[in-house]
Amino acid sequence: MTATIARCDVLIVGAGIVGLAHAHEAMRRGLSVVVIDRDARAVGASVRNFGHCCVTAQTGELLDLARVARETWLHLSAAAGFFSVESGAIAVAQTPTEFAVLEELAAQRDPGEVVLVNRAQLRDRVSAIGGVAVIGGALLRDDVRVDPREAVAALAAWLERQPHVGFRWRTSYLGAANGVAETSRGRIHANRVIVCVGHDLDYLYPETADAYDVQRCSLQMARVRPPHPLGLNPAVLTGTSMLRYPAFTATAAGGLLRAELARTDPDLIDIAANVMFTQRPDGSLIVGDSHTYDVTTTPFLAEPTFDVLLQRISDVLGGGRLEVIERWQGVYASSALRPYLIDEPEPGVTVVSVTSGVGMTIALGLAPRVFDSL
Repeated sequence: MTATIARCDVLIVGAGIVGLAHAHEAMRRGLSVVVIDRDARAVGASVRNFGHCCVTAQTGELLDLARVARETWLHLSAAAGFFSVESGAIAVAQTPTEFAVLEELAAQRDPGEVVLVNRAQLRDRVSAIGGVAVIGGALLRDDVRVDPREAVAALAAWLERQPHVGFRWRTSYLGAANGVAETSRGRIHANRVIVCVGHDLDYLYPETADAYDVQRCSLQMARVRPPHPLGLNPAVLTGTSMLRYPAFTATAAGGLLRAELARTDPDLIDIAANVMFTQRPDGSLIVGDSHTYDVTTTPFLAEPTFDVLLQRISDVLGGGRLEVIERWQGVYASSALRPYLIDEPEPGVTVVSVTSGVGMTIALGLAPRVFDSL
């Protein structure tokens, strides 16, 4: 017979950043929480990313969520003791069209939020940006960075130390009915189950995944040693980033940029690149990334894709060899229909998934909205 192992107000399925955001919000509202995860620690999208809370490049509702998340990241960094920096981000322009995108965005935002800089000013602010093709850029004031390998684990450990919060690692969710969740380690009685399993939603609720056209987006990323020591506090974005984030794509120049890149650097378009990088506390760089979409991802990494990404990043840094320390495949949920989904596939069960690759950016802002709606 399956034993009863817990009772709680809220059961969270998944200990990635979306699940932890909801666990934190439940705790903040005085609810008892149990978090379960099928692994012994978070190993999915939440640790395979840049650690970049990309606030400024969002628009509308996503910008509102990102601004809330930003403040929560900083609060939790202080409470849980993990690395964070409020150094913003740098969007680097290598062509007049790219700079025109940044000019339009700066004109739309409050003074100081997006600050245009020429090449000399950019080098004064961030001496690591030494590529001869760089003509200028913009300082994106409100972006925040964490180290994804540290932050998610530290946040889970901190939550586990709080009253009325419990974790069950290496525990799989098998379904729920009538206030009882079945897991691989027994039953959990919960008033509400919140399922935060990202791209694996189709394993548990395939009809919901199909209804929102959820696919898997796979990325190629790497950690590298730069050719010379860098002190790089901001995240660094490039023209390809301007093809992926709504604040850039909404500009008139953004509509011209894709055609320009398709003509001048088709290799980047072919791999759906977002050439960007961030620096970890140990000095190494997290670099990437490419994007491919499918219901099931191939496990195989393409070396020519890494060649393109590493060369373009070296170009921004002024040349030199990037020594690869690690390579990996990132995977996140993607939907062409909406940037995130909230659904109730059965009574008492809420599914939450960020379906646009901005989980680190909005999850901590999305969780309060989910609880407000329950």
